[in-house]
Amino acid sequence: MSEKQIRGPFPKAAPAAIVDTHCHLALPEFAEDRPEALHRARRAGVRWFVHAGTNHKDSAQAIALAGEHTDVKVAVGFHPRWIDHRPPDWKPRLERMTTHPAVVAVGEIGLDYYRRADNKPAQKEAFRSQLDFAAARGLPVIIHCRDAWEDVMAVLCRWQESSGFRDSPLAQRPVRGVLHAFSGQPSHVRTAGNLGFMLGLGGPVTFRNARDLHALVPNLPLDRLLLETDCPYLAPHPHRGRRNEPALLPLVCARIAELCGRTAMEVANITTANALRCFGLPQAVPAT
Repeated sequence: MSEKQIRGPFPKAAPAAIVDTHCHLALPEFAEDRPEALHRARRAGVRWFVHAGTNHKDSAQAIALAGEHTDVKVAVGFHPRWIDHRPPDWKPRLERMTTHPAVVAVGEIGLDYYRRADNKPAQKEAFRSQLDFAAARGLPVIIHCRDAWEDVMAVLCRWQESSGFRDSPLAQRPVRGVLHAFSGQPSHVRTAGNLGFMLGLGGPVTFRNARDLHALVPNLPLDRLLLETDCPYLAPHPHRGRRNEPALLPLVCARIAELCGRTAMEVANITTANALRCFGLPQAVPAT
């Protein structure tokens, strides 16, 4: 077992079923103990897992994982970090993947000016192209944004004003997607609501020095929040710096409840209902 993997103690199970709406379980960090990590998560109350693809390879691996575990669902797409590595046939590949019954979204897609700011036009082109792809197939989108909030919101607004979106099945859905790892401003919260987007919160909400996020969370509409881990990244306190995994999601739920002055049961129930609505998941999980 890797030195960075958590050996315990794990948190108590969530008081009600919860959904990890953004994880990366197909990555090599889980090669040694993936079945055990899924078992720990189920014992912690995680009902569904939504694996967010970052490129064609891990999207395909996630679909294979979903074939083995009926509570794993998949988003397929190219993260902005990987857009320069798209194969020539990347669109037909994604199209074939979206026909799989485990695929519930397109993502994670978006803009990342923190890692790279020298290829903004290429990032925007890939972002817009994948948004159109999702709209044509009626699939919600999982949006990645880092140091690019104004551009992300501008692209989303123009996309929803386009005839291609207005005539698509996605335009009829009450929820069009989620802004993953939300760290925007109150103005972005309002725009996101107008566009039909949920807001994803994960490990950073538990960080002691995340004061701006702590101040923002009590003002977020609970009926728009989703829980996520982004595992293996961004493990919550007190496991920060180690490999994250879905079994730690109850810590995120509990911290949001504390910040909002609600019970963990309320946050679990409401965010789970939000996740089912966002990704079209059934209430009951098939036997795994």
